[in-house]
Amino acid sequence: MQNVIVGQNLVQNPHIKALMEEALKIGAAKIPKVGDVIAGTVANKESLTLYADFGVLGMGIVYGREFRAASDIIRKMNIGDPISGKVVDLENERGFLELSLKDAGYTLAWDDLIKKKDTGEIIEVEIKEANKGGLMTEVNNIPAFMPVSQLATKHYPRVDGGDKSKILIELQKFAGQKFKVKIIDVNQDDGKLIVSEKEAQDDDLKKILSVYTVGDIVNGEVSGVVNFGVFVKFTPSEEAIGAGANELEGLVHISELDWQLIENPADTFKVGDAVSAQIISLDSDKISLSIKALKKDPWEGAEEKFKKGDMVKGTIVKLNPFGAFVRVDGDIQGLCHISEFGTDEEMRKTIESGKEYDFNVQSISSKDHRMALGFGKIKQPAKEAVTAPEKEEEKDVEKKA
Repeated sequence: MQNVIVGQNLVQNPHIKALMEEALKIGAAKIPKVGDVIAGTVANKESLTLYADFGVLGMGIVYGREFRAASDIIRKMNIGDPISGKVVDLENERGFLELSLKDAGYTLAWDDLIKKKDTGEIIEVEIKEANKGGLMTEVNNIPAFMPVSQLATKHYPRVDGGDKSKILIELQKFAGQKFKVKIIDVNQDDGKLIVSEKEAQDDDLKKILSVYTVGDIVNGEVSGVVNFGVFVKFTPSEEAIGAGANELEGLVHISELDWQLIENPADTFKVGDAVSAQIISLDSDKISLSIKALKKDPWEGAEEKFKKGDMVKGTIVKLNPFGAFVRVDGDIQGLCHISEFGTDEEMRKTIESGKEYDFNVQSISSKDHRMALGFGKIKQPAKEAVTAPEKEEEKDVEKKA
């Protein structure tokens, strides 16, 4: 009888060889290779050895180190129970397929994670611990990570100034709690498993948010102040409550807080402040709001009020390496470019935040909310270049003087 070769392994056992040849003939089984996970049933357990029946492929065995590594699993198994094992050797010294249950479980666990990701299954996990970047949990007994950015809005840490040590303190409060999540990234080779609470609530939230449209006005209160804006919690409409909403929350980005420049939201807002805001975007699970949209645009009519060349009084709001922000009228701010002073050092020697100076309007656009300012009076145009003979005359005059 001819030998059967699988990969680089030569199967010598006549029984296994005959069964494999028969399987090849009838197409009843796929010949495994080392590393494959195969399924069968428990045939027997004795003397720290487990035997498994793999049908046409014959008998498999788990013993020695592999038996001890999977003892907790094997203890719960009974004869006839289904079993999956990872092929360690196609034919060991005892003539059996040698298997690893622990490795098989690990492989099957990752296969299941990929399936869960592809199907978008929502799973419940328990938070084990936190670090400055997010939360640690487990899925299928495999460590998983949830970045802060993947937390639902209600769990996002509201920390003034984005202090990482304070964020960690807030995240540690979630240890022991159960979150519903979706798997968003699986990479067995790198051992990377990323989950998202935000993605898990998408379907329900989309249904709730479908009752709102961009432009709707909501009334609520500030529920959190962070360096990039404020969170506003508001009571959902009756229609949204009917869709399953209990409470909704949106973010007002720092650029949407006011028409004037706000450097630190905490200087203007505090938790509990009553506010009205307009919905400007509904994107997945995120509600973007604007407070300034409900205020009159101070730039309306600005081009009629200010003309190129006009002299204006302005108060320095902020100094940046690229220039100075100047408030010239209420909430209208212009930029005096660094080139007006030469260098950042010269600018800071010349002007100070909070003080008023004279400026000249170089350009203005109400549509783009932009005003370019020159420092002091309008600069006179440079004198026309003189000819070479004229330069010589000037030198003669200088010598006589």
